[in-house]
Amino acid sequence: MTEVWRKSTRSGSNGNCVEVAVSTGEVDVRDSKAPREGRLRVSRERWWSFLDAVTSGRYEG
Repeated sequence: MTEVWRKSTRSGSNGNCVEVAVSTGEVDVRDSKAPREGRLRVSRERWWSFLDAVTSGRYEG
């Protein structure tokens, strides 16, 4: 199965963003400027927990 990488529609055209590929049990995250330099792989549960924390403002300074 080919990975489908996506980035936020809020990302600008300057290339400073991350891309995400979701599979059955995992989520891969990579730097859009260096897609071959590695990736972070987490479970879907951890990913959704992270997104929930971000959208609820938990990481705001």
